[in-house]
Amino acid sequence: MKSTRDRILQTLLLNPNSTIGDLAEAVDINTVSVRHHLTNLQAEGLVQNAEVRHGVGRPRLVYSLTDNGAELFPTRYLRLVNQLIAQLKNRMSKKDLEKILVQIATEISADQVNKIRNLPVDEKLTFIQQFLIKEGYIIEWEKEGSNYIINEISCPFYHISQSHPEVCVIDKTIFSTLLSVPVEKVKCILTGDNHCAYMFSQDTLQEKQP
Repeated sequence: MKSTRDRILQTLLLNPNSTIGDLAEAVDINTVSVRHHLTNLQAEGLVQNAEVRHGVGRPRLVYSLTDNGAELFPTRYLRLVNQLIAQLKNRMSKKDLEKILVQIATEISADQVNKIRNLPVDEKLTFIQQFLIKEGYIIEWEKEGSNYIINEISCPFYHISQSHPEVCVIDKTIFSTLLSVPVEKVKCILTGDNHCAYMFSQDTLQEKQP
C-alpha cells in the first residue's frame, strides 16, 4: 500500500494546482495532516505552491509538483510526446505543424468562448484564470494603462517546449480564442524571462464589440 506522502505526490501528478481541500478529499485525510505533509514535501523541494485569485477575498494557495517532484515518476509519456513532435517536424512543414497545434488549442477553448463572450474584460480574465487551472496552467493578470498583461506562472507544456518551442503557439491561441482578440507575447521563459507573458489592449476589445 502506498504511503500518504506517495498518494499526495501522485494526486498532484494527476491533478496539478490542487488546494489543500482537494488533496484532503483525494487522499482521505484531514487538512491538518495534508498541511504537515506539504510542509515536508516543500522542504524537500518536491512540491511548490502559488497564489491564485478567485474573485473577491484573499487569494487561495494551490500546490503542484516541482521538476524534482515530477522526476519521481516515470516520464515515458514526455519522451513519447517529444518523439511524436520530432517525427511531425520531419514529415511536414513548420506551417502545417503550426496549423495542427492551433487546432488543438482552439478545441481546448471552443466550449468556453460563448460562456464569456459578453462578459466585461475583468470577468473574462477571472473566468479564464479558473478554467485554465483545470488545464494545468497558473496565470495571473494585471492592467497597465489601457493594456492587460496575462502572466503565465506555470505552463503544462514547459518541458516539451524546451525541445519544441513550436508548442508555445498553443498558449497564445488559447488566450486569443477565449478573449476573441489577438494577444502579443511580451515575455518568454525560453529566452531568459522568469515566466511567459501575453498582452492585449482594451482598445482592441472595444473595437471588436458590435
